[in-house]
Amino acid sequence: MSRTLLTRNGRGAIPLLRGRADALSGVRPVARRLVIDMSYSAHFMDFKASSIPSGMRKLVVSKLSPNFREAVSAQSVAVPTPGDADLLVRNRFAGINASDINYSAGRYDPSVKPPFDTGFEGIGEVVGLGLSASSRYTVGDTVAYFGSGAFAEYTVVPAKESVAVPAAKPEFLTLLVSGATAYIALKRLGDLAKGETVLVTAAAGGTGQFAVQFAKRAGCHVIGTCSSDEKAGFLKTIGCDRPINYTTEDLAKTLRSEYPRGVDVVYESVGGSVLEVAVNSLANKGRLIVIGFISGYQTASGIPAFRGATLPAKLLQKSASIRGFFLPHFISDYKEALGSMMQMLSQGKLVCEVDCGDSSEGGRFVGLESVFRAVDYMYAGKNLGKVVVEVAPTPVSNKL
Repeated sequence: MSRTLLTRNGRGAIPLLRGRADALSGVRPVARRLVIDMSYSAHFMDFKASSIPSGMRKLVVSKLSPNFREAVSAQSVAVPTPGDADLLVRNRFAGINASDINYSAGRYDPSVKPPFDTGFEGIGEVVGLGLSASSRYTVGDTVAYFGSGAFAEYTVVPAKESVAVPAAKPEFLTLLVSGATAYIALKRLGDLAKGETVLVTAAAGGTGQFAVQFAKRAGCHVIGTCSSDEKAGFLKTIGCDRPINYTTEDLAKTLRSEYPRGVDVVYESVGGSVLEVAVNSLANKGRLIVIGFISGYQTASGIPAFRGATLPAKLLQKSASIRGFFLPHFISDYKEALGSMMQMLSQGKLVCEVDCGDSSEGGRFVGLESVFRAVDYMYAGKNLGKVVVEVAPTPVSNKL
């Protein structure tokens, strides 16, 4: 088989003589692979044999603000060129995360100044790649990735930070941040034991749904908070023993009356008054894992009010602990977590609920501009499962 290099305009292909080179090097020919050699090509041919456009749209943080609509704008830019070890990915789906507005507010790295790209996770097809990256991937492969710049039609992603997936389905996207957060946090910080009681707040959301399932797999009794009867019904289907609809039930009273001994582990993402209830509901030697505090993200400080003056005494009296979890600090656990979840998914042992906004006002989240609606939708608490935007429709083959 001959290796193919694309010409600068992307239209021609130059077959390379390889017989003599192979004989001299002793290297056996490998399976056919399209290689885009960036030293010769500045324009690409994608795997469907249609030219990649010269321009694209992406979302950029142009002003620091927790108001996503105020901070972010859509811009037209040139399609980026992948480096030697990079992939150029045509995004099909991008995930929405509560922390998108923390990022737009500049809270993660104050040294980073606008403009900068946004969006943490994407999935799509490889349409271009550097020469070194071609040792692992080829044009046409489907990959998912966890990194900045996913709110774009095309994104350059380091090959080593990409994950090969069977298809560009949003279910795989749910694992990258939401699933990995629940898996690693509970494994490393939860110390779950069979028979323990676990409380998951915002249990029907992107990461909560996974915390419920992983706690149940560990043999725990699982309580999950949610905001509607529909969500409570969903939670039962994924193993939640006691869904609590906090719009119709008082969370603190319900926990006191039904769980007087307290709860052993709390997977908490809401903050504020919910965090206070969680602290007061801990059992002796209880562990409270803080993975976020979404109730405060839209404020100027990003932190919800919390009455913690008596916190040291409460923890001491119960030999309890509060543990913070931030996914980038646990990257060494990421590969194992993702592999385990992918296996569970393939075996039908993991539910990855996706909400693409089909029932939202305005309909399904399609196109980059719908990211703004999707963020609003999630912060209104309307989502059931992981909120995902369809950046571009799946291409239809142009073959007759």
